[in-house]
Amino acid sequence: MVTDRKVILYIASSLDGYIAKPNDGLSFLSIVQQDGEDYGYADFVKSVDTVILGRKTYDWVMTQVPEFPHADKNSFIITRTSRPSVGKTSFYTDNLKDLILRLKSEQGKNIFIDGGAEIVNELLKENLIDEFIISIIPILVGSGTKLFKDGRPEQKLELISTKQFDKGLTQLHYKRADN
Repeated sequence: MVTDRKVILYIASSLDGYIAKPNDGLSFLSIVQQDGEDYGYADFVKSVDTVILGRKTYDWVMTQVPEFPHADKNSFIITRTSRPSVGKTSFYTDNLKDLILRLKSEQGKNIFIDGGAEIVNELLKENLIDEFIISIIPILVGSGTKLFKDGRPEQKLELISTKQFDKGLTQLHYKRADN
């Protein structure tokens, strides 16, 4: 049974394509912080019931907050090391492609790819991301963790929308052209 669940990457990047500075620094994200502006995040999160992220991203998040922000969703932390589940959060050690295909075959809301770059690029190699919502932060950071790595197949995209915000953030929303 095929469902219409989409795999959606929702992420922020510097203009030069970095999602983190060296040593996982994310301080550049603060230049667009504005009271009362979440750049559509709350509405986006309501459209998903499943979150996928890498273990390094998860570990970083957990150094910032007392409780995993997606604890209310079915969350899969992609890791090479088994750990016991915590509530709805599972530490997944099997094949990522198999997980995505299984999730897409099930009923539910959309699937949120929350990072990091290793997960994004693994999914790109398998052409498994349906939509991309990328918030471009108006800064050139120069080095760090690139969102898109070399060595993946070409993928044509169709623009769904662009949104510009007061602090200079521009949000690009694309879908795979073959959808």
